[in-house]
Amino acid sequence: MAEKAVELLRIENVTKSFDGKVVLNNVSAVLHSGETLGLIGKSAAGKSVLIHMVRGSEGHKPDSGRILYHVNVCAKCHEMRLPGTGDACPCGGKAEDRWLNYWEMADRDPLRLALRARISIMLQRTFALFGDNTVVENVFEAIGDNDPNKIEKAVELLEFVNMTHRTTHIARDLSGGEKQRIVLARQLARNPLFFLADEPTGTLDPHTAEIVHQRLVDYVKGNGVCMIVASHWPEAIEKVADKAIWLDYGDVVMQGDPDEVASKFMEEYKFERRKPTVLGDKLIELRDAKKHFFSVVRGVVRAVDGVTFDIMEREIVALVGLSGAGKTTTSRMIAGMTPATNGSVKIRIGEDWVDMSESGFMGKGRATPYIGFLHQEYTLYPFDNVLRNLTTCIGMRMPAELAKVKAIQVLLSVGFPKDKVEDLLYSRPDELSVGETQRIAFAQVLIQEPKIVILDEPTGTMDPITKVAVAEAVLNAREELDETFIVVSHDMDFVRNCCDRVVLMKDGKVVKIGTPEEVLEEFQEIEREQAAGGENN
Repeated sequence: MAEKAVELLRIENVTKSFDGKVVLNNVSAVLHSGETLGLIGKSAAGKSVLIHMVRGSEGHKPDSGRILYHVNVCAKCHEMRLPGTGDACPCGGKAEDRWLNYWEMADRDPLRLALRARISIMLQRTFALFGDNTVVENVFEAIGDNDPNKIEKAVELLEFVNMTHRTTHIARDLSGGEKQRIVLARQLARNPLFFLADEPTGTLDPHTAEIVHQRLVDYVKGNGVCMIVASHWPEAIEKVADKAIWLDYGDVVMQGDPDEVASKFMEEYKFERRKPTVLGDKLIELRDAKKHFFSVVRGVVRAVDGVTFDIMEREIVALVGLSGAGKTTTSRMIAGMTPATNGSVKIRIGEDWVDMSESGFMGKGRATPYIGFLHQEYTLYPFDNVLRNLTTCIGMRMPAELAKVKAIQVLLSVGFPKDKVEDLLYSRPDELSVGETQRIAFAQVLIQEPKIVILDEPTGTMDPITKVAVAEAVLNAREELDETFIVVSHDMDFVRNCCDRVVLMKDGKVVKIGTPEEVLEEFQEIEREQAAGGENN
């Protein structure tokens, strides 16, 4: 580690366009060792584009401007370290401090490849793990077989992201928040000099997010590297960043102190809670519902361990709890995707109660056409435009003009501005930001007008202004279409403003059911206990 702060990264007047549309306009920043730059802004602001440009991702070369990386590099083996490390490399070669421009080097240039290997990126809502392998095996793979200290490093990394209690668990069985932490551990295993994080805590509960925020700061400052973090959450920018940039459709709105930038950005955030609506009869019933898994390594895993509650027609109910509490598994049991091991999960269709653990068209098949599910790991059809994603791709059959009108209506309902909807209809998913694709996935659920809508982390990667639009979309769908919503969320603002009741879960059990005000106070107490105990269950 260098003894004093030195410049590591220069972003000089970078501009980028895609298909004639400017997505970054003359953006500049300088980062020193131990510093973090925070990027904040609404969806499609350009945050992810800048991160991919710094990463060296294909297709993200600046149209103008440049990005320079300051490293100490060996002329013999091309090993890269922090500048100021010295002129001797362990391989015996001579090292020197150099400024490198990634985008000016040839594709197979050894220096380009070596630099890319020291840039780690954590993408938002990407849970790229080897699903059939254990957590520790996933970390081993990132470290590499040639490292003689890989066991010690794996243990340190799992401790660093608070996941030692899941060491032998199969990756596919983890919650979304747990997967995200393992992805973080895998990226840190590369020993990066430049760390890039795009919404690193968007799907984490507040307690776990606080842990990850602090660990990222500790890593950057403790190792003298630099980091760029993009987030829709002002709290994340305030806690992690040393300097911040507010972007809006590629333009720099404000740059400077993170607290001042985040505060100014939040001035647009307004939400007025509506009066409670009149609820209907009981629609969903869970009685001592359990979901147990068996593993040779772990024995019996009680993902959901005897939950009992009802949900009424037109009610908006949130499932909250720390990562791994059993929220997503419970929602999948209600949807019929994961059958209950014991107990019962039933949905009323007409006058009949349907057992969601009973397979076949006479069982859960009678209810599933009335259920819409927005998965945390959602996908869109990548080679079709937004209009087709909202209509023909999901089996909707109607005249073209009517389909277009319906698509426009649902896009407006989830917060897209009127002046951008027409262009949006004919864009492909890979031309959009992650926040935009998430809203389209939500629109894909709403356009089918299901009776029951289950949303798993619907606002995790959305900016506060867009979250207001999504909350309004949920409330409008409830009032206009008599829809019932089950929301799995770590976004306490969304839960507080949008939901009628909250079910708090811990270790697969229901701890408390009540109004958002009542339950969220209890949830905060659980978070405090976890913080005091130093372990995330």
